[in-house]
Amino acid sequence: MCAALLVAGLSPLAAASITYTVGGTLGPILSGSDPLNANGQSGVLTAIAGTTLAPTSKTKTSATYTLPVGAVTVVIGGTTYNTSGTSTLKYSFPAAGPDTMVFTAKITVNGLKGTVVGTASLAKGSFTGTVTKHPQKFKPTPQTLTAATTAGGPGSQVKYTAGPFGTTVLGLAGTATN
Repeated sequence: MCAALLVAGLSPLAAASITYTVGGTLGPILSGSDPLNANGQSGVLTAIAGTTLAPTSKTKTSATYTLPVGAVTVVIGGTTYNTSGTSTLKYSFPAAGPDTMVFTAKITVNGLKGTVVGTASLAKGSFTGTVTKHPQKFKPTPQTLTAATTAGGPGSQVKYTAGPFGTTVLGLAGTATN
């Protein structure tokens, strides 16, 4: 009976969030030295966003949300990199070009502090303007991610820093779901 009440009490919390999963094969190396040897490895970024969050900043074509500690998980080549502190999720839906989700999380790599920035380039029209009020699911799902061919250019990519080893940017070919 207590377990049933506990599950019933948690159900609204589960219904009030969206789980995004962005994953696939990392590579090619677009810039940097890749000290984690992530090129050619699998990479998965999972983020949970509450549907009642308010944006921390927004424009007519984007909205950025702060996600609580533990809302983002990063796995590269089977190794889970713990996130620390809050993370951010930025939705962009420009007048021209693809819609994007950009996840930014602080990580720890062998005791060194670093950052992971994952960009999922989605189909145009994946989001509506209401994403500037609260997080929303993208449509359709799943979507195929095409790897970027230049750092900071169009396509999906992962950028990471690992302490004093500098910044590496890799393409990401795979899928995004919610």
